[in-house]
Amino acid sequence: MRYMATYDLMETIRNTNEWYGATARAMASYPMFALFPSPALKWMEAWGEVTERTFQRMVVKPDWDIQSFTCEDGKDHVVQVKSVVEKPFGDLIHFSVAGRKRRKRQVLLVAPMSGHYATLLRSTVKSLLPDCEVYITDWHNARDIPVSEGKFDVEDYTLYLVDFMKELGPDTHVIAVCQPAPLTLAATAYLAEEDPKAQPRSLTLIGGPIDPNAAPTDVTDFGHSVTMGQLEEMMIQRVGFKYDGVGRKVYPGLLQLASFMSMNADTHGKAFMDQITRVMKGEASDHDKHNRFYDEYLAVMDMPAEFYLSTVDRIFKKGEIAANEFTVAGRRVDIGAITTVAVKTVEGSKDDISAPGQCVAALDLLTGLPDEKKAHHLEEGAGHYGIFAGKSWRNNIRPLVLDFINANSGDAKKPKAANKNAAA
Repeated sequence: MRYMATYDLMETIRNTNEWYGATARAMASYPMFALFPSPALKWMEAWGEVTERTFQRMVVKPDWDIQSFTCEDGKDHVVQVKSVVEKPFGDLIHFSVAGRKRRKRQVLLVAPMSGHYATLLRSTVKSLLPDCEVYITDWHNARDIPVSEGKFDVEDYTLYLVDFMKELGPDTHVIAVCQPAPLTLAATAYLAEEDPKAQPRSLTLIGGPIDPNAAPTDVTDFGHSVTMGQLEEMMIQRVGFKYDGVGRKVYPGLLQLASFMSMNADTHGKAFMDQITRVMKGEASDHDKHNRFYDEYLAVMDMPAEFYLSTVDRIFKKGEIAANEFTVAGRRVDIGAITTVAVKTVEGSKDDISAPGQCVAALDLLTGLPDEKKAHHLEEGAGHYGIFAGKSWRNNIRPLVLDFINANSGDAKKPKAANKNAAA
């Protein structure tokens, strides 16, 4: 009960701040006050507008906002988001482009379950749509999943990926972004032993913690500095009475957001003060740079407690993937069993979340994979976000990933050679 009260308290604080913002905006824009123009009232209205929007979007799942795009025929084609597989904790969805001939490249984007929605990869999806049939894992907010659906930990996550890969078939190229990279590698190894014909053709791991200890960061230091008991006591709460998942243990998105914001409090504070000034001057808009970023950044989701705790314990503390000792349903998953799936790792030289060295460690675990099917790319000057959604992704990494996919497609006449030290 104590944890449910805490969860509801956080939601009450969020809701109250949203109300304060709406009230300030409404009061300051009262028509009669126009008789007495005042900069203070303008600032109050702007503060209210920014505050209301800030706290309002914390509980709203962002829309994909991919309506259409122009194809090579010069026409705009409608993009429809369709569910291919629906499961309690996440769906496999497809971005179907109406009236367009199906693309030969079939890509499965594995989105993180790390507190933000899969829409965090919206720009990644947009960049791949012109050249690929794009599918993505769309994880659900744990607060909306009834307790009757059971648990969901790293093993369940891995088996979800196995099912999604089986559904799409062997002509699939998988791209895992950040947190799911180790489990995507494990899912591929699981298929290599259980159903080799269902394995994807290629696997691209972007900025993932395959071996977190290869290059320590604040994230890995935190994982080692607290005990699992302390972590459960500090971070885990039960969903309150407002949502369908009432009573489910979760790592609340609002709690994670507070942690993220506190790490760069001065930067975020300045960003919001600057936005209030822009609203006062009439220079802001619904889709300006500030709103585009914070509409996504502030939209957080709860993670199942089992998934959060088992990720910290098994991936970071015990390093089961790095030691090739990961088990699923009591059976060891041997990463060395991958012998045909081409694997590429991508890292950013300024990534402070999954530092260089953590992701490329995957290649050393692939003892059964020929060197010509391994590739690595280090993007100089790129941070964590930039390697999958920023300028570095668009201009440098995306073309390399598409080349790697082409080189390892079944219809490729002469697959391009790749090695551990050079990008394919």
